[in-house]
Amino acid sequence: MSKGLPETRTDTAMSELVPEPRPKPAVPMKPMSINSNLLGYIGIDTIIEQMRKKTMKTGFDFNIMVVGQSGLGKSTLVNTLFKSQVSRKASSWNREEKIPKTVEIKAIGHVIEEGGVKMKLTVIDTPGFGDQINNENCWEPIEKYINEQYEKFLKEEVNIARKKRIPDTRVHCCLYFISPTGHSLRPLDLEFMKHLSKVVNIIPVIAKADTMTLEEKCEFKQRVRKELEVNGIEFYPQKEFDEDLEDKTENDKIRQESMPFAVVGSDKEYQVNGKRVLGRKTPWGIIEVENLNHCEFALLRDFVIRTHLQDLKEVTHNIHYETYRAKRLNDNGGLPPVSVDTEGSHDSNP
Repeated sequence: MSKGLPETRTDTAMSELVPEPRPKPAVPMKPMSINSNLLGYIGIDTIIEQMRKKTMKTGFDFNIMVVGQSGLGKSTLVNTLFKSQVSRKASSWNREEKIPKTVEIKAIGHVIEEGGVKMKLTVIDTPGFGDQINNENCWEPIEKYINEQYEKFLKEEVNIARKKRIPDTRVHCCLYFISPTGHSLRPLDLEFMKHLSKVVNIIPVIAKADTMTLEEKCEFKQRVRKELEVNGIEFYPQKEFDEDLEDKTENDKIRQESMPFAVVGSDKEYQVNGKRVLGRKTPWGIIEVENLNHCEFALLRDFVIRTHLQDLKEVTHNIHYETYRAKRLNDNGGLPPVSVDTEGSHDSNP
């Protein structure tokens, strides 16, 4: 009997080491389409109208950042995009203010209403970017600002008594202005887009496209696309975020043909063939901003506002913000950051 006791203990120990088989997770059944079996009208399709009414009541936020060296028409283009004076022109400042010694961040908010829908628009300008003799790391204040907005949103989100509607100051879109040299991208262009494409939706645009011939413009666009590809820079819309074949087909066309948009901006109107048009007057005639034969402004406007605005907001929330959030919580040992009042503070980085 005494010889059998150790064996019994060993058997018990062994049984403790072997985990009990876990029950297999229930696999949800594939939803079946029962349209043909409906006995009458239910009203499911009214959800679209309900969402529309709610959006009309509350409005929505859209925050757009413009980056590029001075003199590329950033403010004019944004004013043209939203057909209102939403961005202050640098030319209205005095000479001492015109080129800041460091990159500054200036955010101006507006409420634009159209067809009963309110958009709370914030235009974030970055005067001083690329204007110095030494532009090393001049993208850092911009990245810091973008991350601070994620941090602000995260701290609001983890509050026990959080607001019903968290103010959204996150940057949904960054228009990056490329100088129309006709040659190649500057090292600063590549450096900026390489770093910032990981944290924000970058849309590259070739500024003042009317300074190039049609052939030069076409060649420059191809060269820029090639340089971005060679350097592994992903601009919006990113390939990996295409949700289905329809998205992929539509976005592939944009990526392979439209990007970077070669644009001309103007907030001045001229009479052309009996119509008032936005344009730029030259000794050779009027360059019509919204005429696709003259420039690609209309393509950019349709892309940013009419077809992809909601997606820009969703990619910001579901991809860029989620990446930031996961990293912050991981760095914090899985705990949310200490919630403090961040209103007016820009020093919210860990």
